[in-house]
Amino acid sequence: MTNAKKIVVIGAGVAGLTSALQLSKKGYDVTIVAKFMPGDYDIEYTSPWAGANWMSFVKDNQRLANYDRITYGVFQRLVKECPDAGIWPQRCITYVRPEDLDKQSDLLGGLLDARPWFADLVANFTMLDPSALPKGYCQGIAYDSVCINVQVYLPWLQSQCFANGVKLNVITLKHIKEAVDLHASGNKADLIVNCTGLLASKLGGVMDSKIYPGRGQTVLVRNHAPAMYNVSGTADGEDELTYIMSRPGGGTILGGCYQKGNWNGTVDPNLAERIIRRSLQLCPELEKDFPLDIVRHNVGLRPSREGGPRVELEDLVGVGKVVHNYGAGGAGYQSSYGMADHVVELVELAFKE
Repeated sequence: MTNAKKIVVIGAGVAGLTSALQLSKKGYDVTIVAKFMPGDYDIEYTSPWAGANWMSFVKDNQRLANYDRITYGVFQRLVKECPDAGIWPQRCITYVRPEDLDKQSDLLGGLLDARPWFADLVANFTMLDPSALPKGYCQGIAYDSVCINVQVYLPWLQSQCFANGVKLNVITLKHIKEAVDLHASGNKADLIVNCTGLLASKLGGVMDSKIYPGRGQTVLVRNHAPAMYNVSGTADGEDELTYIMSRPGGGTILGGCYQKGNWNGTVDPNLAERIIRRSLQLCPELEKDFPLDIVRHNVGLRPSREGGPRVELEDLVGVGKVVHNYGAGGAGYQSSYGMADHVVELVELAFKE
């Protein structure tokens, strides 16, 4: 890869690893530099705390829909071809309360539509008969999706990068310009890809004031649910959610909340009690075989951004060509391959200029 263009990717969350993998497949010489890597747990490192699944909430945004469309296809392929990736096919069911039908929700978006944009994309999409809905709901959809065990998937993704020749260096950067001199070859990088998530608000040379945390809190239990569930709202507050997803390899995530601008990484025990109560009301089958068995409580900060994710090419003085890829909020996994493919397009454009 002596003559290959040298790229440094900043960040080893799902955005950074997926971008690095897709770039390496195009023949670029890629080095990842990151404060954290798979196996680390820190409130600033979002990816290990995710649920995660594919459940697109895009509404009236073709760019974001395309990110999710591409990723759905890749996940379906990985289910069939890579059982070691930690991705599991699962039925996804959404219930909508009548009081939420006219609500404008940045978080749920198109999921409140009777027929969301992805109805013709996903397998076995069904609009649920009102007679089959639980009490208190007026609308529902079901479709074939996937759940991702992030503790399995992130190391797998890292291993795919390594197999393609990507190098990784654990280091903390104060300014984006430092990355130019951190390519594993010892030579200067020809281009930087910035996948710093929440830290894009603190990284010198970027300092994106539009970034904010969308705090989430979940409960991981050993019990099993027959499907993935989410609902349009709760009676416990506008920033509280109910969702359930059983992970491949065991364990089920119960959620949750979306607390905009909240940087607190401490578990709220009262919120945890409400999450458990709502989850058991929605899916009493959780306790079919044994009482609820809690593994741990989780808090993660979704890397959200006013105006949506930033995927764009910039020429920074003192740095050179930079492609940004951050700010996906709660869509980090379900949009990951679409956003990474957009990164590849922008990198190729940069080298043509």
